[in-house]
Amino acid sequence: MLLTPRPRTRRAKAAPFAPRTRRAKAALLASAVSVCLIAASAPPPAVPLGVGDRLFPHLGNPGYDVKSYDLSFSYPGTNSKPLDAVTVIEARTTAPLEHVNLDFAHGTVESVEVNGAPAAFVSAEEDLIVTPGEPLSQGSPLRVTVRHTSDPAHAEGRQGGWVRTRDGLVTANQADAAHRVFPCNDHPSDKAMFTVRVTAPEGYRAVANGLPAGEGHATKSTSWTYRTEHPMATELLQVAIGRSTVLHRSGPHGLPVRDVVPRKDRTTLERWLGRTPGHIAWMEGKLGQYPFETYGVLVADARLGFELETQTLSLFERELFTRPEYPEWYVESVMIHELAHQWFGNSVSPRTWSDLWISEGHATWYEALYSAEKAGRPLEERMKAAYGASDRWRAAGGPPAEPKAPEKGQKTGIFRPNVYDGAALVLYALRQEIGAPAFERLQRAWVSLHRDGTAGTDDYKDLASVVAGRDLDGFFRAWLYGERTPPMPGHPDWRSVPAGE
Repeated sequence: MLLTPRPRTRRAKAAPFAPRTRRAKAALLASAVSVCLIAASAPPPAVPLGVGDRLFPHLGNPGYDVKSYDLSFSYPGTNSKPLDAVTVIEARTTAPLEHVNLDFAHGTVESVEVNGAPAAFVSAEEDLIVTPGEPLSQGSPLRVTVRHTSDPAHAEGRQGGWVRTRDGLVTANQADAAHRVFPCNDHPSDKAMFTVRVTAPEGYRAVANGLPAGEGHATKSTSWTYRTEHPMATELLQVAIGRSTVLHRSGPHGLPVRDVVPRKDRTTLERWLGRTPGHIAWMEGKLGQYPFETYGVLVADARLGFELETQTLSLFERELFTRPEYPEWYVESVMIHELAHQWFGNSVSPRTWSDLWISEGHATWYEALYSAEKAGRPLEERMKAAYGASDRWRAAGGPPAEPKAPEKGQKTGIFRPNVYDGAALVLYALRQEIGAPAFERLQRAWVSLHRDGTAGTDDYKDLASVVAGRDLDGFFRAWLYGERTPPMPGHPDWRSVPAGE
């Protein structure tokens, strides 16, 4: 995600006891056995759960690993009515389960089935808690079918989920809003394959991540199916419905490039869209072959306030390409930012949301590097300016790898300068510390080693130490977790202005 600047749990263990007499021990043992028998006879309560993410503690759910999602949406032709939807989740349990918790909000559930049999369900906060007829053993297959609505009426502000456009809908699920669209395990640590089916009235076009996998026509509607060829985090889902046209071209190595734009803007936007193949080739020169089956630009006629790296189809607001005050180098740098995320953030996803600095820092890094190489915007000048502001960013948002939690009602509040230019500054310092050749080997090794997976800060630190041939723990501890910005290697004269000065 790039915000657009504008001229506008685990249960705690009980404390151990130390009875003073044998009789006391026996009494306490009998009491404990009775309590255990009672507990064993009652199923665990249906309560919201989470995977323990430091920034979003109730996001995601323990006890199962999702393999695939099959999503079906029926668009009624208006944004004022909910979409009818069916979500099918294929998973495998990783622990015995009495209940299956899913993240889901802002929709009405009609029915739930588990492995083909009806299941009880209840909503608790932003969890849909499903109780199958029989408990599930560890390691067993799990198929959950939820018939529900998906309601764009709640798509307001920057909180994500469905976003209304002038001619339809798009999704913007970062950081934790996919469950406002469909029931899921809404955390990037649990990636899965996706199939998306959308039915819309005549005159509309629907697109989604991945490649087309079928198209069906009825008297007054059309259905489209798309499938991913690589696993994807829920926050990267894109479902776009509108009066759009789809443009096709070829990228490097014959890569299918697909752009989705409002029909009225096809000619106006071509000057920008035609640059994407060259952008991909430039990124491949830095990191190796593009990691997915297709790429393209989705232009939404809406005031989003951000651009978003939805996998294989990055989301941009129309105004980025049409406002005359945005210079060409800036527009292209934003396009590079979202493209770079296909490697950093999408192919290699953050294991926790505190690892966001890796994704946003690298996207900002390549954005700045492209501007330096192609538009004469010196990288060192940008990094020096970032260094001057770094202490203020850390005070406001926390160190890059330990960002402050978002304020209530501001879930996108983790997207602060400390994880953008502040994190890119860490990468610049690392390149200064280990040298440009080692730094470039590290970047290529990172996206190759963790392709289609998840990885975190410790993984990056360890790999950097291996590539550099020395322990970089002290360097990363200071740069990623320090309240103050460390001295910049090679630039002892740089100064950061503390907050309040």
